[in-house]
Amino acid sequence: MQDLLVIGVVAVIVGLAAAYVIRAKKRGQKCIGCPDSSCCPSGGKCEGGCNCNCHK
Repeated sequence: MQDLLVIGVVAVIVGLAAAYVIRAKKRGQKCIGCPDSSCCPSGGKCEGGCNCNCHK
């Protein structure tokens, strides 16, 4: 019974993480873990005062 509970909790955590990634990609974010990812253009280079260090 405890195994099912642990599997369920892990499945919920993985599902929530996947949903977060999918929503972020639909919004057009290039670097999901970067808080400044919304200022990164489609070319993947930061411009306009963006402090994102993901592409350097």
